[in-house]
Amino acid sequence: MSAVTSREEPGIYHKAGSLHGERRWAMWSAYISLILASIIFLAPPVYMFITSLKTSAEVANPVGSPWLVREPTLDNYIDLLTDPTFLGFFWNSTKITICVVVLTMVISTLAAFALARMRFWGSQALATGVFLTYLVPETLLFIPLYQIVGGLGLLNSAWGLVLVYPTLTVPFCTWIMIGYFASIPKELDEAALIDGANWMQMLTKIFIPVAMPGIIAATIFAFTVSWAAFVYPTAFVTTPDQMPLTIGVVSTLVRADTFVWGKIMAGALLAATPPVIVYAFLMDYYIAGLTAGATKG
Repeated sequence: MSAVTSREEPGIYHKAGSLHGERRWAMWSAYISLILASIIFLAPPVYMFITSLKTSAEVANPVGSPWLVREPTLDNYIDLLTDPTFLGFFWNSTKITICVVVLTMVISTLAAFALARMRFWGSQALATGVFLTYLVPETLLFIPLYQIVGGLGLLNSAWGLVLVYPTLTVPFCTWIMIGYFASIPKELDEAALIDGANWMQMLTKIFIPVAMPGIIAATIFAFTVSWAAFVYPTAFVTTPDQMPLTIGVVSTLVRADTFVWGKIMAGALLAATPPVIVYAFLMDYYIAGLTAGATKG
């Protein structure tokens, strides 16, 4: 026995050592990949922040590395935050986003509940069709939508954007909610039906509380798309008093071949702040909702 044991022990130790080495190399590879990805993704916002701290004279006449600021200033941020026009852009984006998110969640929740739990002829095909509409690029949709919005008299109006943004948000949010509703055990709605609950009571008292992570994920998606949309407001809005923040900053700070780079970078960072805050606090719910929607239904 001792001879057999002595012959086996080197092999065991060798396997353990090689496994330890593989784990170490895998860890180092993961760290190196994460560091490279962080550099690639963080370099643009960091450079934007550095540029936003520069005066127009320093941007026009750089000395030394562009990643350094000789005379840092907050004048770009102060000028934007005290400008009524910029505050109007911010209010337009807030108003449009709130309306679109509310409208999207009402439509998506009702549609997803019907497609996931109320089985009827063609429900599966309809659910697939709803998601496929999300794959149609907005560059193909804005021309017919422009005619529809113009026919309704909503061109150059923030309310016209409230009408067209759901074409971007409702399909994907409905798909997320279908996956989450489909993951809920059928015994819950069967028990509710036995107790005399109708479909609306089942939705509001059972499915919405249970599917809250999926609802939050869909809400975050709708908020991000509505806040950051660029093609539709560029096509449908032309006057500054109706412009959202995404195109308002560019339209007012770019004049012909003159670019106010400090204010443009400051405005872009201020516009990106609300989504960053939302994702920072609700990222776990967003990942949970997307995971459920991708694996169920």
